[in-house]
Amino acid sequence: MQESETELMLKGYGLTTAEFFYHMPDYAHVLNTFIWQEYDLAPDHPKLFEFIEFWHDEIEGSLHSVRFTHRKMISAGEWRNMVGEFRYH
Repeated sequence: MQESETELMLKGYGLTTAEFFYHMPDYAHVLNTFIWQEYDLAPDHPKLFEFIEFWHDEIEGSLHSVRFTHRKMISAGEWRNMVGEFRYH
């Protein structure tokens, strides 16, 4: 039986979100992104590193970099007023 999110958080797990930047298999000069989320234990992050090993062994696109954040406690969301957004591709 899979544990609920609340049970995991009571055991010290927190939500880890990772953004993977990887090279496209057929176009090595092109970077793409993939977002991954899982409840994991900080500071060792065993599930994150297990996924990175899986990626390295099974996925053709080689990793360029990984950026991640971890939040241990459930809290109220933050809100801020955005006047505009600028994206550069």
